[in-house]
Amino acid sequence: MFDQDRPGARSDSKGWRVLRNVDNPNEVFIQVEFETEEQAREGRRRLLESGVLDRFEDKSGPYVADIAESVER
Repeated sequence: MFDQDRPGARSDSKGWRVLRNVDNPNEVFIQVEFETEEQAREGRRRLLESGVLDRFEDKSGPYVADIAESVER
């Protein structure tokens, strides 16, 4: 279902990552990166308005966040 992106929430994205909780493999986290805040908000709007998330009881977000600090080693 994620790969289909029927709401087009990722159409303007730079990329995404799908992460899985190591203690509960049924819990996943999806991070989608956009060039601008406006694109991120539009992707969020499309996702929420599509109703796709309504089928999940236990969910958090989607949120629009900005990088506060980044370190690569």
